[in-house]
Parts: sequence; C-alpha cells; structure tokens
Amino acid sequence: MSEPRIVIVGAGPAGVRAAELLVAAGLRPVLVDENQRAGGQIYRQPPAGFVRSPKQLYGFESAKAEALHETFNQLRNDIDYLPETLVWNCDGQRLDLLSQGRQQSLSYTHLLLCTGAIDRVLPFPGWLLPGAYTLGAAQVALKAQACVIGSRVVLAGAGPLLYLVAYQYAKAGASIAAVLDTSAFSGKVRAMRNLLKQPWTLAKGMYYLAWLRCHDIRVVEGVQKIAAAGEQKVKAVSWQKNGREEVVACDAIASGFGLRSETQLADLAGCAFEFNALNQQWLPQRDAAGRSSVKGVYLAGDGGGIVGADAAEMAGKRVALALLEDLGRPVDQAHSRRLERGLQRIHGFRQGLECAFPVPMHWARECPDEEIICRCEDITAGELRHSANSAGTMEINRLKALTRLGMGRCQGRVCGAAAAEILACSSRKSLSEIGRLRGQAPVKPFPVALGMPLSPQRELP
Repeated sequence: MSEPRIVIVGAGPAGVRAAELLVAAGLRPVLVDENQRAGGQIYRQPPAGFVRSPKQLYGFESAKAEALHETFNQLRNDIDYLPETLVWNCDGQRLDLLSQGRQQSLSYTHLLLCTGAIDRVLPFPGWLLPGAYTLGAAQVALKAQACVIGSRVVLAGAGPLLYLVAYQYAKAGASIAAVLDTSAFSGKVRAMRNLLKQPWTLAKGMYYLAWLRCHDIRVVEGVQKIAAAGEQKVKAVSWQKNGREEVVACDAIASGFGLRSETQLADLAGCAFEFNALNQQWLPQRDAAGRSSVKGVYLAGDGGGIVGADAAEMAGKRVALALLEDLGRPVDQAHSRRLERGLQRIHGFRQGLECAFPVPMHWARECPDEEIICRCEDITAGELRHSANSAGTMEINRLKALTRLGMGRCQGRVCGAAAAEILACSSRKSLSEIGRLRGQAPVKPFPVALGMPLSPQRELP
C-alpha cells in the first residue's frame, strides 16, 4: 500500500498538535498555512526583530505559546511546511493553492481542516469609517505589526475576546477611552455554574476585568445602540444604556460579537452541515473524534465550532489519533478517551460563555434601514428587509440571488451573519430555517496583477 498523503490546513494549536502525533507515528504530513509563522491567531508570532518578550505579548498564555512554537520548531524537518500559502479551493481530493503569485495543486488522501475562526461582525452606524476595525484586526496589529489602531481607542462588542484585547492594549500602553460590553452582568451570573467547569480560564477573565477597572479604564456592561461618528474618520463613539445616551471622543473603535468558524473549505470538500444552536451557525457534521461526513476529511479546532485554544490542542491530537486508527495504525484508546472527556468538559464551559456573552438578538430589529450590511455590494439593511417583506424571501441563498448579498470579495464571510439575523427577524423564521450561504471558490480573494498572469498551475511533489 502506498503511503498516505496527509495535508493539514492551518498551523494554529490544532494543526501543530495534529502534526506532532502524525510525525510521532512515522508519517510526514504537509502543513499549509496563510501566515508567515506557525501559531495561529491566538499564538501569532511577531516578525523578526520584535522587541517585546513572550510574557509581554501573550500574558498568561506565554508558556503555552512558547511550548507550541517549540513543538513546531522540532517538527520542522519532519513535515513539508508551506507558509504564506492560501488554500482557495478544494475539489476532488485536490487543493488549489496560491503562494507568492504561483498557482499550485496539492492532492491528498487525508485532509485535516484546522481553519480557525473570524470575528462575528454586526454592523452599526459608522462601522465603515476609517478607524473602525474588528477586535481580531486590532489584535493582529498589536501582535504582528507592533502597533495599536489609534491613540485613543474604544473596544466594543461581546465575548471574552473583548476583555482580552482590552487588557493586551492597556498593557502595551494604549489609551483606552471605554470598553463597551453589550452583554449584561445578570447573564454572567446565570452562567457561573458552567463557567466554573474551567476555573483557571474563568479566573483569567475575571482578572482581566478587575485589572482594567483598577487602572481606571471605563467598562460599561449592557450597552445598546453603539455608533461611531466622524466625517472622514472615527472621531467619537456613542451608546445607550437604560435609555440614556453617552458619547466619548476617540480616533478608533474595534468591535466583535464573538467568533464564527471558517467552514468554506469543509463545504467545498463536500461535508454535510447541520445547524448548531450553541454557535448560532451552520457547522460541518463530525463525530466525537473529528471525522466529517466525508471519508478522509477531518476537522479540529475552531473551524468545526468555537472551542478556544486549549480545546483546539486537544482536538488536534484527537483527530490525529482518529486518522491513525482509520489507517489501521495502533492507537492508545485510553488517550483518545481522555481527550474526549477533556473536550466534553470544555463544551460545558462554552455553554456558559454563550449564556454570559450572547449575541445581541435585538440588533437585527434595531439596525437602521440605511445601514450598509454588505460593503462589497453596497447592500443596506432596508434592501434586505424589502426582499423579505415584498418578495417573500425566506432563504439566505435566495436573498443572495435577489440582492447580490455576499457576492463580493468576502463571499459572505463578513456580512453573512448579520444578513442572516436580519432575514430571520424580517421573515419571522429561525436562523436554522433560513439556511446557510453555500461556499464558493475562491474562498478568499487574491490579487492578479494586470498584464502579469499567474504562472501555470503545477502539482506539488
């Protein structure tokens, strides 16, 4: 029997740990990653010459970050590593890649998708002004570019990333005008029972909040109707709480309302999907070990459902064991069961997080008609509502066909969640009933220089 061709997409915690177990079993996987260096978003490595220490950069997670980076460095000679490489299509057990202006084709017998997540974006007045970013983008600027997004910053949204970025920015010396949390304190209290299933993680989150307050950084919970204002760029941010409006001067805002799994490659690989109420998103079906509905395709980490870095490492190991088992290799079943139990405990914690930091469901009702939802195609909330009310649109792909929603550069990755909320609200349907935007290649845009065609596609050895 010929050697299996195993490809891992994503060099974050899940991808690196999966590669580690596969190499230990005598296999040589191909690891493909968009970033310059391994680590993913949570453990993103800075460029060469960066002067901040790992402790300054990763805080409480510095030991985990250094351990993951060291593991990757030890694996480097035993894997085929393709950094700065975009996987833009998956078709017939073949990946289409773009690396340094060259198209390449990479076949596989087994595919591990560790594709991570992106910010859940809910547009608000002023979200398209220069100076408006997502929380993830603000974090990338700090980690990968050694800069902050403004001289006086507002951070807004819901979820643990809000407080983590606020803490990281404050520790880096940034001036934070306010931290605006759309979730209420009462929800956090109700969630405490599940949050206590991960006491160390809970303690870190409480520390971030306490640290911010102790350093006189304003934190406001239960806010509504966030808006940024300015003529050429962000100049101020307003919000409401208990019917009272407040305004703070600033030159940048970063927002995010939780995370959404990156599932486009799983869609193109033919995986079956199901609606996941916890994540409020359609996700690829998978078993407890990470096997998808397609033989030879596996999922691990946030790309199969938001789980966090610790669970991503566990899931990467578990999916590698599943792959080895499917190859007929000996597997430590006790190890597999321990990993599954650990993942189950974290799942309970995740339920607590969703209770503590829910997506603001009132947003879809309150979003102004004139607000642009799809910035690529300039589609407003009013146009989406008109399609639902006048044309009787009740399915998201029908909405796409009638309005061009999601036909631009982001392929619905940015606007899809917000559009789904508005359609569900306007049609009086649930998110599960309106369906999901189907994946299209290329899953992300890539540049093609005029007059300089890409080199012919070639199969990697």
